[in-house]
Amino acid sequence: MRRISRSLPAILAIGACAASTAALADNPVGFYLGAGVGYSTVRSDDSAYGLPGYFNDHQTAWKLIAGVRPISIVGAEFEYIDFGQPSNRNGYYNTNYYGTESHPRAAALFGIGYLPIPIPFFDFYGKAGVARLKTDVTTIVANCPAGAACLVPPTIYRRDQSNNKLAYGLGVQSRAWGIGFRAEYERISSSYGDPDALTVSATWTF
Repeated sequence: MRRISRSLPAILAIGACAASTAALADNPVGFYLGAGVGYSTVRSDDSAYGLPGYFNDHQTAWKLIAGVRPISIVGAEFEYIDFGQPSNRNGYYNTNYYGTESHPRAAALFGIGYLPIPIPFFDFYGKAGVARLKTDVTTIVANCPAGAACLVPPTIYRRDQSNNKLAYGLGVQSRAWGIGFRAEYERISSSYGDPDALTVSATWTF
């Protein structure tokens, strides 16, 4: 009996550590904020870019994140993502005389589903939702013959598009003590280039 009473504090301590570890891994409920950066691809599938297929450029993307996870397998997330600003300009005598550039960015609302996989400190998830994609396209047209000195400034045309589009993605995150690190792939389905991004982010859960 004495042995049991002497061992009881150690058993309780071990049980408390195990319980806190389980809670740390399996109780992700809360509101979180975060930010990320990564690698994007911007394409052109529409004649608004000047030429179909004109872009297939890689850029640096960045994003801001706000989300909530009310239960362990379901969450919702708001995100603002900037896919970068690719451009392709050509010039003569150091003067731009034609070219096109694009700047896609989006505000998106996602529903998130987390796979119920019993791996401590890790989450695997998929997300889908609606993005308000804004794409600014600038086209520069020469006002002088090709091959001659371009003394007249080019004409600049702008076309701004804003559309609601399907957005989706998947990712994995590691979390402990309210801090999460995630890697994810996201894409917006759009005739203006299907911009996508592979990013790494950090989040903090309140």
